[in-house]
Amino acid sequence: MAENDRGKTDTIHGHGTGDVDTVLSVDEVTREAGALSHERPTVDKFATLADNAPLLTIESLNAGYGKMQILFDVHLQVRKGQSLCLIGPNGAGKSTVLHSIYGFTNIMSGSIRVDGREITTLGPNQKLQEAKIAYILQDNSVFPDMTVEENLWMGGYLMEDPAHAREAADKIFDKYTKLAERRHQLARVLSGGERRLLEISRALVMNPEVLLVDEPSIGLEPRFINMVFEILDDLQHNEGKTIIMVEQNAKKGLEFSDVGYVMVSGEIAMADKGDLLLADPEVGRLFLGG
Repeated sequence: MAENDRGKTDTIHGHGTGDVDTVLSVDEVTREAGALSHERPTVDKFATLADNAPLLTIESLNAGYGKMQILFDVHLQVRKGQSLCLIGPNGAGKSTVLHSIYGFTNIMSGSIRVDGREITTLGPNQKLQEAKIAYILQDNSVFPDMTVEENLWMGGYLMEDPAHAREAADKIFDKYTKLAERRHQLARVLSGGERRLLEISRALVMNPEVLLVDEPSIGLEPRFINMVFEILDDLQHNEGKTIIMVEQNAKKGLEFSDVGYVMVSGEIAMADKGDLLLADPEVGRLFLGG
């Protein structure tokens, strides 16, 4: 808290840690982040970070909501089995990238491809069923008055035979004993970490290849945050899932991810390996509390 010239206290909102002299406001972060890289990453840079073998590719994407444009000439490449984290100040357009991939935005120009197939104009159901892309929302999206098992069955709502959804749910229960113990209980009794596990598990029912994960740590206690990232690590390294993540906890997101992109004002300002961005002093000062 800081005292203004009328003797009242103001709440300071921003990034970083320490006393009020070291905390940057969101506007300051946005302004300074815009100068992080004088030269925006090239298409060749994106390709190199994806080992020149991208599974999902975004090219020159301009998108937004209605007539409001949020993304400007966005490029992205991620290979199969790779993890990519988008960081940046609030309002930078990070979640809008995920929304655009999944079909929730107005795409004004540009393209999105999976394994060479154009999927730009497909709707969310087609993205899940045909392109094998699943979206894990940042908001609490469980059905509280359904059992844990019924919530998992809902993940297979696009399957022609409900029995297939039940079979997929059984496999998930075999994998995650914490959910199996709650199988017949209403989802409302789950802890925050268990709810997030259920949300992730429900997205796995359709056996997607690409997981879009929006703020996996939001609202969770530290012990549950570690659990969620352990689950995502297992899905990437043991099941070969490709993960594109938005994470406000930039340090945690970059520690987890193979590749990181820094977004500012709807554009990609920087792109590099996750550990290199972690070591960058300006990225650290603006986003990692260093």
